[in-house]
Amino acid sequence: MRRALASAGVFAVTDSSRPSVGLGSLSTKLAIFAMAIGAFGIGTGEFAIMGLLPNLAGDLRISEPEAGHVISAYAFGVVVGAPLIAILFAKVPRKPLMLGLMALFALGNFGSAAAPDYLSLIALRFVSGLPHGAYFGIVALVAASMVDVGYRARAVGRVMLGLTIATLIGMPMATWLGQYMGWRPTFTGVGIVGVLALVMIARFAPMVALADGASPLRELSALKRPQVWLTLAISAVGCGGMFAVFTYVVPLLTEVTGIPMVWVPLVLALFGVGMTLGNILGAYMADKALMATIGGMLAFNVVSLAIIPFTAQFWLTASISVLLVGFTVAIGTALQTRLMDVAAEGQTLAATLNHAAFNMANALGALLGGLAISAGYGWGSTGVVGAIMAVGGLILFFISLALDRKTQRWEPLDVVAEAA
Repeated sequence: MRRALASAGVFAVTDSSRPSVGLGSLSTKLAIFAMAIGAFGIGTGEFAIMGLLPNLAGDLRISEPEAGHVISAYAFGVVVGAPLIAILFAKVPRKPLMLGLMALFALGNFGSAAAPDYLSLIALRFVSGLPHGAYFGIVALVAASMVDVGYRARAVGRVMLGLTIATLIGMPMATWLGQYMGWRPTFTGVGIVGVLALVMIARFAPMVALADGASPLRELSALKRPQVWLTLAISAVGCGGMFAVFTYVVPLLTEVTGIPMVWVPLVLALFGVGMTLGNILGAYMADKALMATIGGMLAFNVVSLAIIPFTAQFWLTASISVLLVGFTVAIGTALQTRLMDVAAEGQTLAATLNHAAFNMANALGALLGGLAISAGYGWGSTGVVGAIMAVGGLILFFISLALDRKTQRWEPLDVVAEAA
């Protein structure tokens, strides 16, 4: 018998027949591709500015540290917008909400391109960040609702592939455009990608029914669940190691490995390759064994980060390590899927909070890695810091696993189509 699970807060596609049990149908592929374009635009907009800070600082006649506040404003928008939008718009159907979020993202980037001064740019980057976490949380739930339980993580992973491809292709292209034409055309280009995503989502994404009784209070019910907090903590702590290393990877490669600066971008491209492979393989593994994937990837993180002080001594091993650190993103889709299983009636809030947790991982990793360097332990110490953070995530994982066994073992949620 088919299960709709609307009572569990899961969304169901409102077509009269099931769209696909897997990922093979054209309608499913087009819908996922449309949502992935939005992910690509958001990822490009978030990361591209990092390579354009000198251009922006010179144009606005501010210091580079002041220009860095533009990045902070965006991140603050992500953290604020993710839970706020999930709660305030709990009764809004998912497809119109996706369209509204992508419209806000596009407008924020067009506005950033036209910002007359530093303060207005700060405000507009904050606005551009507001839809980030909510968009990724909602598209993950919509993608999972289109397929059977055995394909959920792969559906989510294909949408998130847009974000990883942004680090591999979108960010270098936007940085190149900014270096030759200025930072304003870069934001304009990102806004155009947002408009393209808006059109594609409007055309190909399915209409999705909200669960009966959807409300802000129902979304907030997710915060009563210990497993939600544990999963978010695993994201914030266990994934911080990647950021501890990657934040300082350029001086690590130039000062420790001795790679000439001209070759650094090529080595950094391996990070994007690792992220792309991790996204694809991690989603497949999560569909086969979700909890084993989370635990296994945390253990992988410990090893791949702990060896960095040794591998950083040589070009070849350092390059392999950069690829392996990128691969650690494989845990992301598994954690997103885990939240679907433990959040029950508050899935939207939990899903969006996962991206706020990743931003927290970014902040923690960069902070702790910087403290180790400032204490005189050297650039390679960021790997040790990252490994310690991964151990912390592994401890939290075992606590979560023990709680599952002590109470009632979770079962993955199936999502099927309902008649309109």
